[in-house]
Order: sequence, then C-alpha cells, then structure tokens
Amino acid sequence: MVSHEKTMNANRAEQATGSAQVRQAGASPNMTRGAWVVGALVLILLVALPWVAPYFYIFIATEVLILGLLAASFNLIFGYTGMLSFGHAAFFGIGSYAVAMLLQAYQWPLLACLLAAVVVATVLALVIGFFCVRLNEVYFAMLTLAFGMMVFSIAHQWRSVTNGSDGIAGFSVTSFGLGLDLQLGNPSVYYHVVLVIVLLAAALLYLICRSSFGLILRAIRQNPERVAFCGINVRAYRLASFTVAGAFAGLAGGLMAPFLRIASPELLHWSMSAEPVLMTILGGSGYFLGPFVGAGMFVLLEAWITSMTQAWMLVLGIILAFMVMFFRRGLLGTVLDWIQERK
Repeated sequence: MVSHEKTMNANRAEQATGSAQVRQAGASPNMTRGAWVVGALVLILLVALPWVAPYFYIFIATEVLILGLLAASFNLIFGYTGMLSFGHAAFFGIGSYAVAMLLQAYQWPLLACLLAAVVVATVLALVIGFFCVRLNEVYFAMLTLAFGMMVFSIAHQWRSVTNGSDGIAGFSVTSFGLGLDLQLGNPSVYYHVVLVIVLLAAALLYLICRSSFGLILRAIRQNPERVAFCGINVRAYRLASFTVAGAFAGLAGGLMAPFLRIASPELLHWSMSAEPVLMTILGGSGYFLGPFVGAGMFVLLEAWITSMTQAWMLVLGIILAFMVMFFRRGLLGTVLDWIQERK
C-alpha cells in the first residue's frame, strides 16, 4: 500500500513538472556517450593527479572536491527544491567541529568521525528545517540566515567548548578505520581518501536526485501549489530535502577539518554560506555536476587572483559579476547548450 502510494505521488509529480522535464531528458545518444567519455577521462585525471602534479595542485584539488560536495548538497535545496538558503554553512561548520572535537579528545578513526559529523549535521538540519520550511521565498532565506548566524554566535562565544575565535586545532588523524593502514598525514593519500568519499557521496546524491523523491522535489520547485493539489505534503518533502542536504554538507565539513587542521567559526559564518550559492550559480544549478564545475572555477580563480594582487576580492567580484550576467545557465549549462546548438 505504501509503495503504491509513493508510485502514485511520483506519477502526479511527473505531471506537475510539465514540459521542462521533457526538455531536460532530451539529450541525444551522442551527447550521452560523449559525456561518459569525458567523465571517464576526468576520473582518470583525478586519480592520477598526485603522481603528475606538484603538492600545490593537490591541495587545490582537495579543496575543490570538498567544496564541490558542499555546493552539490546546497543544490539539492536550491536547484531541485527551489529554496534559497543563506545558512548552509551551519551544517558544514558543525560537521567540521564534530570531527575536530572527536579527533582531539578521543582520537577516533576518521571514518567514525565522519559518520558522527553526518549524524550531528542531520539532526541540526532537521531542527532548523522544521521551522524554516514553514516559510517561502525571501522569508525562508532570511530565517535560514538567522539560524546560521545563531550557530555561528554559539561557536564563537562558547569558548569553553569551541575555543572561541581560535577554533579547535592541534589534532591529528591517526587512522582511517576498516583496518586500512593509510598515512593520512600525506597530502596525496588524504586527497585520494577525499576523492573516494566524495565520489561515493556524489553517487548517492545523484541516485537521490534521480529517484521519485527527486522528481517530486523538482515538481515542487516548479509549481508547489499544483503539487499540493495532487495530495502531496509539500512541507514534508521540503523538510526531507533540507535535512538530506544538511547531512551531505556535514560530511563535507568533516572532510574539511583534517584538511585545514583546524575547525574555526569562520566555517560557520554567513559569508561561508554565500560560497556554495556562488558555486552553484556559476556552474549551473540545473545540472547535477554544475556545483562541482562552479567549485573548481571559484577556487582556481581565487588562487590565481590572490597570487597577483591584494585586491583579490574586488577583481574576483568583477569576474563573478560578468559570469553571472553573460552565463545565465552557468558555465556547464552554457557549454552544453553551445554543444547542442552545434549539433
């Protein structure tokens, strides 16, 4: 009975999405084969990167992977459900703090710390989302910003637990878990660990987005009133989307703490919440891989500009403004549209 009801809801949601879903599914077989070839080449390049590139690019690639997962988790809220959150860094930062505290106090294996980070971020997202999904549009965005700043203030002021503005540092990653003997202090080894975890998390997130649950989320983004008229609890699905996105953001934050060797309140600040927004828009919110492309572009631009001028924020802001104005569908979306037109 429950599975039949889910099938009925998915069918209703498919009707509610209208012609936009048909347009998104209209990729040609040649484009599909080309995408698989490009994906395989990119995967080979990512795996081989530590053997062909200096340490600087390994650090850059690790940061891109972690922030790409953060942006992809945000895209589940924004690109798929149509909710703009300005407090997503709360889950990213809480995951980072969870891992840092467990490593410092108990020296848990990294895998166990990451699982704890996901659980903590999921609970926090469930609590915050319970209040936020009651509102829509700008009111939802402002409420998520308010909750995000509340979490930041707690981390910044509760010095006896979080060490205040100094953050939690001085911890080391001694083991990964599962009986694997990995030298996680080696940047190349940690990069490969991050690569595997991000790939698995991205695959799981992709399956979620392609499921009937993801189909209903896209229907809610396009026409929540019509979806509600079909008998679907829109608020419950929004809360589920918000919670799942928070869990993946917590995982990304858990990976960031050993990478930076510190968990600080800056990871919880509202300015950190703006980064996945920019990355998603730059890459293309209508595409699953868009946030990863946007994260790569954002990190590379920041690294390149900071090496040339101290006024990097001004230059980066100008470049991002032009990107947003002239690449309305994001970098990935614009490139794919151009390829489709050439064919």
